[in-house]
Amino acid sequence: MSSTVERSEQSERLVADIEQQLSALFRRSRSASLRLARRVHPEMDAAGYALISQIEPGTASGGVRASDVAQALGLDKSTVSRGITQLENLGLIERVGDPDDGRARLLRLTTVGAERFDAMRAQRQTEFRAILDRWSPADLGDLGRLLARLNDDLG
Repeated sequence: MSSTVERSEQSERLVADIEQQLSALFRRSRSASLRLARRVHPEMDAAGYALISQIEPGTASGGVRASDVAQALGLDKSTVSRGITQLENLGLIERVGDPDDGRARLLRLTTVGAERFDAMRAQRQTEFRAILDRWSPADLGDLGRLLARLNDDLG
């Protein structure tokens, strides 16, 4: 019976340690998102960075719907709409007609928005590589697999 109690106490400590590490990661992530946003445009906020990162993948197909951005980020449409207006006012995104639905509008990066976002993404990847180059391929594989599992479980 005591081994069950010991395992339970150990599990509690491990979960507490994980929660503490995730909290630190989330704090650093919020700070990093703001820094990344400012690299794209000095007036862009962290929420704008999250939005623009969701708009970027839709560029090849002509754009992405605002409702898809809201769903991907788990945000209310009105919140997304305010952010989109800010990005549009900064000249980073534009609204274009949806070729499949004449009533709908799609969001896509402007040329300037795409250039700035791509430059920032390249810089971010360089920074990640500098950190993760010290990790073994096995550790990188484990991290990727476990992060995917955590994201799936959180979703």
